[in-house]
Amino acid sequence: MSCTVRLTDVTKAYGRIKAVCGVSFELKQGELVALIGHNGAGKTTLMKLMLGLIRPTSGAVEVLGDNPALGQFAGRRQLGYLPENVSFDSVLTGRETQVFYARLKREPVAEALKLLDTVGLGDAARRRVGTYSKGMRQRLGLAQALIGHPRVLLLDEPTTGLDPELRQTFYEVIQHLSAGGATVLLSSHALTELEERAGRVIIMNRGVKVADGSIDHLRRLAQLPTRIRLKVSDSAPAGPLSWLPDDAVCRRLNGHIVEIDAAPEQKLELLHRATAAGTPVDDLDVVPPTLDELYTHFLRQAEQAG
Repeated sequence: MSCTVRLTDVTKAYGRIKAVCGVSFELKQGELVALIGHNGAGKTTLMKLMLGLIRPTSGAVEVLGDNPALGQFAGRRQLGYLPENVSFDSVLTGRETQVFYARLKREPVAEALKLLDTVGLGDAARRRVGTYSKGMRQRLGLAQALIGHPRVLLLDEPTTGLDPELRQTFYEVIQHLSAGGATVLLSSHALTELEERAGRVIIMNRGVKVADGSIDHLRRLAQLPTRIRLKVSDSAPAGPLSWLPDDAVCRRLNGHIVEIDAAPEQKLELLHRATAAGTPVDDLDVVPPTLDELYTHFLRQAEQAG
C-alpha cells in the first residue's frame, strides 16, 4: 500500500506550550485509523497541520505528495475534512450548501447531491440549515467532506449528535470508502465504536504519540489480563472452584457467573482445567482487554515515564 500521509518528527509550539511534540507516523492507502486521546492531546492540531491551516514549528508534513507548510495544495481537492464543530450558513438549504461546496471543489453537482441521500438528508435537502438539529448538521458536514471521492478523509469527532442507527450508517459509509482505497483518519472519544472498526489506533497524550498499532498489537504490548467468564449451572457448588491455580484472580459477578483474570498464554490452560474438572458450565465468554482499557494503560504508562 502506498503512503498518503507522512509526518516526520513534527512539533507545533505556541510560545512555551507544545501542542504536538516530535510526532512521526505514516498513513497508508486504504487504512482506517483511529486517533484517540483526551481533550488537549493534540489530535485536532495534527489534523490542522495536515490540512495546512497551521504550520509546524519543526519537522515535516506531507499529504498526497504535497507539503502544506509551503502552500503546496495540488492534492487538496482529494482531501475531505469534517471538523468537530461544523458550521454552515443557516440561511442556505442543505441542497444549496452541498451545491456551493461541489462548485468550490470543482466537482459535478449531481454527484454531490446524491451524497445527501447517502447520509440520510434527502428528505430535508430543501430545508434551511438553520432548522437542522446538531445531528443533521453533522450529517451535512459528512456529505460535504465526501464530495469528490477523497483519497484522504480527516474526521474530527464525526459521530457527535448522531443516533445509533445513523452512527451505524456513518461507519458503513467510511468503511466502504476505506475498502475502496481511501485513507480515513478518525478522531473520536467513542472508543467502543472504534474497537471493531479501526484497523489501527494512534494514542496521543499531551502532544506526544504514546502508542501506535492494531488492537491486537496493542494488546500484546500492554499484556493486560484477558477475562474468562464462566456461567456455571445451578448444580455447581457455591464455593471456590477447586481447579483454579492458587494465584488466580477470580471473582463472582453474581451467583452463577465467575470471572477469571488470565494472562494471554493461560487462556487455553484454564479452559482445559475447567473441562477436566467436570465443572458444569452453561456458557463461556473470553473477553480480551477493551480499547478503553488499553487507552488507560498506555496513558498511565506515559504519565509514569514522564
